[in-house]
Amino acid sequence: MDILLIAVIGITALVSYKGFNDNDFFRKYEFHIGRIRSGEQIRMITSGFLHLDFMHLLFNMFTLYFFAPIVLDYLGNIYFLYIYLGSMIAGSLLTLYMHKNDYSYRAIGASGAVTGIIYSSILLYPDLSLYFFFIPIPIPGYIFGIGYLLYSIYGMKAKRDNIGHTAHFGGAIGGYLITLIRQPSLFESNTKMVVLLTIPIVVLFYMHKTNKL
Repeated sequence: MDILLIAVIGITALVSYKGFNDNDFFRKYEFHIGRIRSGEQIRMITSGFLHLDFMHLLFNMFTLYFFAPIVLDYLGNIYFLYIYLGSMIAGSLLTLYMHKNDYSYRAIGASGAVTGIIYSSILLYPDLSLYFFFIPIPIPGYIFGIGYLLYSIYGMKAKRDNIGHTAHFGGAIGGYLITLIRQPSLFESNTKMVVLLTIPIVVLFYMHKTNKL
């Protein structure tokens, strides 16, 4: 495993573990609209290193562990960091935009950053397939990516937790744009995937515009 990936997972695990056991720490660094709008913009980054519980942390870090090597192999360490942190910030910015008037809105999780890595991986390696223990056939990576965002729409509508579902979309947009800026040849070599991956993003903005979220 790449040392940079180990560092990202390790730092996220340590910060999350601290949050599990220290509620004051958790509340100080979580994403909170009211606090951010009053000047605590650092929360837009720190919230990406906190998680709701161990399973939330495990799912995000396992997903990152699977997809990150593709980005690292194709684009290198620097662009991996650009995409990871850029997607995290993009996720926070979209969340701030969509919930700007809900001063009590809270969220946490690396999902935005991880979703950016997922989108980048699918663009770079369109033949990617995933294998799950409970599904006997391989799942195309783009099906997983699109399904993950469609599930996020459900999470946004249900509002049953404080996981940053909106950040998934911002992260996807961040990973999508940064990868295409770095590799504009993908518009020609991978046109189908470039178009397909826009579908859940378009659905989100349509639902937001028509007040269906």
